[in-house]
Amino acid sequence: MLLVLVGKCHLFSRAHINTDEIIPARYLNSTDENFLSKHAMEDIDPDFINRVSSGDFLVAGENFGCGSSREHAIWALRGVGISAILAENFARIFFRNAVNNGMIAIKIPEISKKINDGDKIEINLKSGKIYNQTQKIEIYFQAIPNFVQEISNAGGLLNKISKKI
Repeated sequence: MLLVLVGKCHLFSRAHINTDEIIPARYLNSTDENFLSKHAMEDIDPDFINRVSSGDFLVAGENFGCGSSREHAIWALRGVGISAILAENFARIFFRNAVNNGMIAIKIPEISKKINDGDKIEINLKSGKIYNQTQKIEIYFQAIPNFVQEISNAGGLLNKISKKI
C-alpha cells in the first residue's frame, strides 16, 4: 500500500472553487479522463495543465468542489496527474466523489496559508504528517484511514469491490 506521496504543490487559495471551474460544463459530454485532463482548471488558470507533473498536489482554500455533483471534476484532476487534494475543507459531495474515485482528499485547516505554489512536499498518509521540503516545516492532519487508502490504491471504490468479488 502506497503510504508516502511526494510532489509539487499547485496553490488555488481562493474559497469556493466549484466543479464548473475545475472542469467547465462545456466538456461534460465526455467521460474520457485524458480528454477531460486537457481542460482541468482552465477557466481559472489556462496554463495549469502545462505545469502539473504526475504525482503533484492541488492545494485549495475553503469549500473546494462546491456546486454541482460531477465525477468529471475528479477525473479531470486525476487525469492531469494530481495525486491528492489538500484543502481547508471540501464540499461534502465532492469529498465523497473523490474517495469513491480513488483520489486522496485531505482536510487541513488554513492549508492554503501554510503552503506556497511550487513547494515540494512529502505526505505520509499513515502518520498524518506533511513535510514541506521547500520551507523545511511539518504540517499535521488526521491520518487517512486504511480503507480509504485501499480504495485509492485500487483506483476507486468500484475497482476495489470488483477485485473482492
